[in-house]
Amino acid sequence: MKQQRFDLPHGITLDCRTAGAVGRPVMLFLHGFPEAAFVWDAMLDFFSDPAHGGYFCVAPNLRGYAGSSAPSEIQAYRAKYLVQDLVALKDIVSPDQPLACLVAHDWGGAVAWNMANQHPARIRQLAIINSPHPGTFLRELQSSPTQQAASAYMNFLIRPDAESLLAEDDYRRLWAFFTNMGASDGPYAWLSDAVKAQYREVWSQGLTGALNYYRASPLRPPRETDAAAAALTLPASMLTIEVPTLVLWGMQDIALPPGLIDGLDDYIPDLTLHRIADGSHWLVHEQPALVAQHLLAFLAKT
Repeated sequence: MKQQRFDLPHGITLDCRTAGAVGRPVMLFLHGFPEAAFVWDAMLDFFSDPAHGGYFCVAPNLRGYAGSSAPSEIQAYRAKYLVQDLVALKDIVSPDQPLACLVAHDWGGAVAWNMANQHPARIRQLAIINSPHPGTFLRELQSSPTQQAASAYMNFLIRPDAESLLAEDDYRRLWAFFTNMGASDGPYAWLSDAVKAQYREVWSQGLTGALNYYRASPLRPPRETDAAAAALTLPASMLTIEVPTLVLWGMQDIALPPGLIDGLDDYIPDLTLHRIADGSHWLVHEQPALVAQHLLAFLAKT
């Protein structure tokens, strides 16, 4: 495992964890909130192994996170700039061939859906873990009281004092994102002291960049002073995914209920969907071996 920094031509630097041999087909892994590149370490070790494909695996800390560039302007976290980062990174780490697979979770998935829609020739396969497609997410935010209630936390995260509130009491509110879904107890407990230390190191570098993803996005529940998603429409051209796509969905995700996977095949002609009955939003932490096996089988389809 290496830590590498890639300077992109538009002035952004992405701090990445990498494993495997340069020149091999590339798997690119994108984390979500409130995480960082280290959450993919088990996948990097697994897929860089020649026994599992020998890929060159790259997991960036996304713009705004950890050691990567963190512009101060909220608009710098709009989807078009996040996609620009990934396209530039892809062209550096895999200049001569498409990504073998773009793997993404949560906010990383939000960026990955956009990249796959806008740049399908740069991606051979797409794998999404508990990250809603923008078409189904918009539908559910507009029409589902269940999803509106589940996403209410997003309106807390856009508050100007969110950084200070999240940092209180040793990040008490951030730990709750994990512990409310069994991270500290139950059959898939994973939030050890060592993992907590990794999260503290990331969060101590600042939370503003991570929160600016929410502040910049129109996809959030309506509130009294802001219509948000209620006033938004997205054309079909922005929603269709022509890349073969695997979706893994932890069915116990309380923030992203299963209604979000209904109708996915309306947008994705080549869809492989696996529902993980006992998985939560944090499936990558909970059941890494299962995630790796599903990815391995999906990669074998090419």
